[in-house]
Amino acid sequence: MIIVLKDGTTKEQLILFKAALEEQYDVTVNTWHGVGSTVLGLIGDTTAVDEDWVGAQDIVDNVKRVQEPYKKANRKFHPDNTVIELPTGQKIGDGSLCIMAGPCSVENEKQINYVAQRVKASGATFLRGGAFKPRTSPYSFQGLKSEGLDLLKGARKETGLPIVTEIMSSAHIDMFEGVDIIQVGARNMQNFELLKQLGKIDKPILLKRGLANTIEEWIMSAEYIMAGGNDKVILCERGIRTYETATRNTLDLSAVPIVKKLSHLPVIVDPSHATGKSWLVEQMSLAAVAAGADGLMIEVHNDPKHALSDGAQSLTPDQFDVVAKKAFALKKAYDGIVNS
Repeated sequence: MIIVLKDGTTKEQLILFKAALEEQYDVTVNTWHGVGSTVLGLIGDTTAVDEDWVGAQDIVDNVKRVQEPYKKANRKFHPDNTVIELPTGQKIGDGSLCIMAGPCSVENEKQINYVAQRVKASGATFLRGGAFKPRTSPYSFQGLKSEGLDLLKGARKETGLPIVTEIMSSAHIDMFEGVDIIQVGARNMQNFELLKQLGKIDKPILLKRGLANTIEEWIMSAEYIMAGGNDKVILCERGIRTYETATRNTLDLSAVPIVKKLSHLPVIVDPSHATGKSWLVEQMSLAAVAAGADGLMIEVHNDPKHALSDGAQSLTPDQFDVVAKKAFALKKAYDGIVNS
């Protein structure tokens, strides 16, 4: 249930009203102070809540019952966009375009430092790189693990770029203490025990959509993290599995505006994993910007032909420079049209 309060409601009135709701109906009441309005979200069993009594209170503007199973991630509970700001100043969801770029797998110090320097020079705001790699084949390169994390931290020290990397297990959480944004991959989107543990930490979580999951299931996974107390969730559309074989996955760009309508969480797009083909990354990146994405995640490798993983979908630093320039230019033009 959502309760919108009238303008002019005092802090004292708000406190008394919340206390009455929690005591009388045994629900949790979350408060969001938006632009020009205050919204209360009732979480729990609201079937016993007397809607007429609530609506009759002097400070209440209107009352709505929410049908969606997710509450904390629901835009109805939180009308304003969530903006995630890192201690280093980078923001996601504030209307700017963030770009996370780097290799699928961290291979060695020279590689990650070079790629980090090049993507930063092209405008990337985050360095992405895999230390732990989930692979379909047990014989494929699985990543450098803890050594890879150390190499990412070294590249961050050299460039100042915050690092984004994937976690595979809740047992590894302590190892990720120095990571700026923890990524949950598609295969772990419904690893609920991992999501619960990530809900207990104060760190942004980038949640990729599962291989064949609906948008509601995706948002419900975000709800698991938020229910634990961590509201810093970024959603990432990375393509879903369909009957189409021309691309690695099918990039569902319609998910961007749909999720933005349903949720207040920022949404980014990964065209590299979605298409699996480097020559498609530019067009799909621009399409994602036009669809309203808050950011892009793009794989960049100094030598894609000899990459230890996913070289076919990786851009060279020179190719990334072109894509980044076009993406930022399109974003500027898009904002100009929307705001005109």
